[in-house]
Amino acid sequence: MPMKRLVGPGGRLYADPQPTPDETVFRTDNNSSQYYNSPYFLANKNAVLPIPPPHAGVPLQLSLADFIPPDVGAAIQAAGKITFHAVGDTGAAKVSRSQSVATAIADEGSVADTMAKDVDSGGANAPAFFFHLGDVIYNFGEDKYYYDQFYEPFRAYDRPIFAVPGNHDGMVYGQNTNSPDIQSLEAFQTNFCATKPGTSPDAGGLVRSVMTQPAVYFTLDAPFVSIIGLYSNVLEGPGVLSSQGKHFPIGDEQLAFLQSELKRLKPQRAAGQRAVIIALHHPPLSADAKKGGSTGAQADLDAACTAAGLWPDAVLSGHAHLYQRFTRNAGGKQTPYIVSGSGGFSATSPRTALPPAPITVGDHTMEIDPIVQFGYLTLTTDAKTLTITFKTATTKGSAVMDSVTVDLQQGKITSGKNPVGGGGGGGKKGKPGKPKAPKKPVRPAPKPKGPKRPKKH
Repeated sequence: MPMKRLVGPGGRLYADPQPTPDETVFRTDNNSSQYYNSPYFLANKNAVLPIPPPHAGVPLQLSLADFIPPDVGAAIQAAGKITFHAVGDTGAAKVSRSQSVATAIADEGSVADTMAKDVDSGGANAPAFFFHLGDVIYNFGEDKYYYDQFYEPFRAYDRPIFAVPGNHDGMVYGQNTNSPDIQSLEAFQTNFCATKPGTSPDAGGLVRSVMTQPAVYFTLDAPFVSIIGLYSNVLEGPGVLSSQGKHFPIGDEQLAFLQSELKRLKPQRAAGQRAVIIALHHPPLSADAKKGGSTGAQADLDAACTAAGLWPDAVLSGHAHLYQRFTRNAGGKQTPYIVSGSGGFSATSPRTALPPAPITVGDHTMEIDPIVQFGYLTLTTDAKTLTITFKTATTKGSAVMDSVTVDLQQGKITSGKNPVGGGGGGGKKGKPGKPKAPKKPVRPAPKPKGPKRPKKH
């Protein structure tokens, strides 16, 4: 008999009543990587792209109550706390001589299926939603891959899924240098920024409703927590939130939005009513082998926090395909900076040749050796404490690989546990590999020099 599934306000649907077994082949063969050689991409790969404007007349704040049934919201209030999921870089697309299609699909599926089991078995305290940290689809955000990389893997996930775009969701390609074949973020907006709920044209017959976010940046207000989601643009290197003093050819609307939201949330945060989290795809701090951190994005965050007089309780990012945890001392508090681009795409080893963590550089400390395994975050808060746990899938369920708890009233980290004792190896599905430490001190990547303005399209 089909399992009874949630029906949200306005007839919103999430999980399929009776999901079929996991796929082992793509419904649509993925040849997306060929577009890295397209003329438009090669000519514009170092350029940021325009940020789509918000829907006219629509607030940039979402209320979770508009997406979940009243009984789910009542259970959260009765429990006095909320739990939710977060992770980025989920798309199953990386295929090579060492990784088959079936392996790529299984890597993402192990994460998605375990998250779905958390929901199904969690009862009143089950995760209330999933906040995706970007790179939903590889490699260029094409609509034809949404079934294989998003709707099918999460067809059993019976909760709303919100998202900020990653660089791959916004990157574009083209057969000439003058214009791309598709517009930046076109498919992402179809699936996450629709004007009304309904079936996605990309869902391939699955029931999940499109998300109705007001823009590619927004705030999700939920019981006990608000998450400010930002779009960090399309560069493979550092994230870009604003013009950075007219260095980049985009506006500063996101920076103004962030500052305004921090000011709006400050009284509720001061009253102990909610935690405040910032989520963006590119990590401000990172020690992975390819990406590095984003000094410009961090400077924008700091400027907005200083102007508003409110610093976040946690910063969540993806982009680097591993798990990392830093503590940053800024604004008179200790803030976890968590990188979890571990949702299923191409695990990337950290740098080597550093002593084991903890390692302090400036105002931040890398607390544990990076963990190169596919997994996801579970966050729980009652507005007094915030606990962030990194889990991997195992044959018996899930394994806790790291956890940190913040006393929100004191702005202090009260506990941080790494049960596997490091673990940077590159094992799969809950099998810790041999620990590896990063190659050199944890420093953000340098700001790129003068990316050229994208050609108009």
